[in-house]
Amino acid sequence: MFAMTTPNAPRPLIAPDATPAMRVSRGLFLTGWVLSAVPSALLIFSAAMKFAGTQQVVEGFEHLGWPASRATMLGVLELTCTLLFLIPRTAVLGAILIAGYMGGAIATHLRMGEPVFVQAGVGVVMWLGLYLREPRLHSLLPLRRGSLGS
Repeated sequence: MFAMTTPNAPRPLIAPDATPAMRVSRGLFLTGWVLSAVPSALLIFSAAMKFAGTQQVVEGFEHLGWPASRATMLGVLELTCTLLFLIPRTAVLGAILIAGYMGGAIATHLRMGEPVFVQAGVGVVMWLGLYLREPRLHSLLPLRRGSLGS
């Protein structure tokens, strides 16, 4: 049962029955980091291209209906979200922000009638990698009884 709390008391971010000693196996943890590295590398490369401001970037932005002057701002946003995702203490915040960023990318491409497999795939692989490396998420999204890797 849930413990009674006062209205001003902060609520725990994990399920009440979760233990601080929850762990995942080394294999799942490493798989999670590999899966986290793939979308992170794509996003870092994408941000670097936006900073470079090449003719391809300008043409791509114009094609999507975005002014090329927004490339640097979007690159900073993309890089910041990705760095937050790669830092273990801020990984969940980074994942949430990247999900929002990818939602905007999906909306932009759908508006143009273009496929969104890459943008959706980045989000799915990112969250899967985080789920495998972050045991606190297992209590929030229990895919099966018990924790993974135990």
